[in-house]
Formats: sequence, C-alpha cells, structure tokens
Amino acid sequence: MIKILQNEDDKESQVLRSICEPVKSSEFGTDEIKNLTLRMLEAAKQDSDGVALAAPQIGSNKRIFVIVKEKGYSPAAKWRPEVFINPRIIDASRKEELKHEGCLSVRGLYGDTWRAVKVTVEAYDENGHKFIFGASGITSHIVQHEIDHLDGVLFVDHGINMIEDANWRDRLE
Repeated sequence: MIKILQNEDDKESQVLRSICEPVKSSEFGTDEIKNLTLRMLEAAKQDSDGVALAAPQIGSNKRIFVIVKEKGYSPAAKWRPEVFINPRIIDASRKEELKHEGCLSVRGLYGDTWRAVKVTVEAYDENGHKFIFGASGITSHIVQHEIDHLDGVLFVDHGINMIEDANWRDRLE
C-alpha cells in the first residue's frame, strides 16, 4: 500500500504546500518518471473513492498528476490521457459551477468549490509528447483540483460549506 500524505503540520506533509518543480526535458522517458507515474496510479486506485492523484500527495515535488480512467470518466467516454506532466491551463470558461469535493490528502473533510465548467490544458505524457486536453463537467473539476495540488493549494483553502464525515474509513473497507 502506497502512503498518501495528509494535510498535517509535520515535515513530511510540507510537500503538499509546495509549488512543484517542472519535469525537465532530460527526465522524460526515464525509469524514474515511469515508476513515479505507476506508483501514483496505484495509489489513486487503492482508495475506493480516488479518481486522481498529484505527485506531492505521495511525497514527490514533480509537476505531475494522474487520472484513473475507469473512475474519472463515464463508461462511454473515449480514451483520454491518464498522465499529465507539466500541465497548465491555457483556457477556461468564464462560467463556473459549484460542486462537492473531497481529497485523498484531506480525508474525512468535504466541501463545495467553484471551478470553471470547461478548461483546456496543455501537458506532456511520460515520453515528452505534448498534448492538448479539453475537459468539462466533473473532469474539469478534477483537472483543476489536481493542478491546485501542483501549486501547493488544497481544496479546503477555497472550499465552502465544509462538512466532516467521521465514517469515511468505513466506506474504504
């Protein structure tokens, strides 16, 4: 089981509040990056409610996030990239939507967040190939949530209507 860091005031979890370093061009395609992304996907899949994960959540200061395809998209969705390296939002709709969010690094706390209904992201895959990814609805929220992680921001920093769920552990078993 891969440890997912929690938002706590200890030295280990400080990476959650750090701005992540971009992956260098010389790092693309390396075993280090491939192994990191595989660990991230495994960590996201180990929790029943996990749909995505950013590198700082497992202690890496790399600018990478992953989406677990089978959880983050509807069954009818076409294949989409699951690894986003050095992502940046290049366009976002003015229209925003309030949706309920949680986070694998802030277990047991949930709230509502305003996010753009649609975003367009430029990113790279593990081999350094650039791609453009358009997201709407829940996928747009997921992408923005993960990019926030890469900038040291957690959803609790701007969430509203926060509620605590003392029974969240029971649903993981």
